[in-house]
Amino acid sequence: MSIAMEFPLEAADPHCLTLGTAGALLADAPWRRLVVVGDSIAQGVREPVEGYRDSGFADRVGEAFAQVHPDFDYLNLGRRGLRLAEIRDTQLEPALDFEPDLAMVAGGGNDAIHPSFDEESLRRGLEDVILPLRERGATVVTVGLFDLARSGLLDEPYATQLAERFDLVERVTAELAAAHGCVHADSHHHPRAADPGVFASDLMHCNARGHAIAEANVVRALAEAARV
Repeated sequence: MSIAMEFPLEAADPHCLTLGTAGALLADAPWRRLVVVGDSIAQGVREPVEGYRDSGFADRVGEAFAQVHPDFDYLNLGRRGLRLAEIRDTQLEPALDFEPDLAMVAGGGNDAIHPSFDEESLRRGLEDVILPLRERGATVVTVGLFDLARSGLLDEPYATQLAERFDLVERVTAELAAAHGCVHADSHHHPRAADPGVFASDLMHCNARGHAIAEANVVRALAEAARV
């Protein structure tokens, strides 16, 4: 049975990519060693959704690369619950040891919900992860957050407070990506960013549909970067 037949809703979703299409978009990409660092988003924590393949977005990106590049290597170091300083302290060294030419960074969400959150610490935390990878020559992909705060799933005043913080995470991440020559996959302004149908019932993470959409967003961003 084909993937399209097994997961018909995903195959029909205009915001998703089939495995074959994702691979085709990356066929001319130069990268062969992808490392992923970050929190639960990077790790791929999710809730299954009928009709969608139950796989995290980063693993999907690695799979798409491997489909067209048999020599492709992939390492996912993402772990649930980590703030940026913890990502730096526990994942940066093994990420650099992997000698990646492509690194995906998904972090900042756990910082945003911490009482001590502020723009300066967020900026410093992101740079502490991004800059060493860039200095080693890796292309860095920063991954934006979906807009859970505007999904209607959260109560006020928490929803408004979270929206302000997640907006700040997106703005700072995008600014740093531009300043340091990174590729930014902006999920925060995606057409389905605030769709309640992309979130898990824990009201924290994405479900399998959200991961499928996030993968397509990253693949398209990488394909565009590879053409430049």
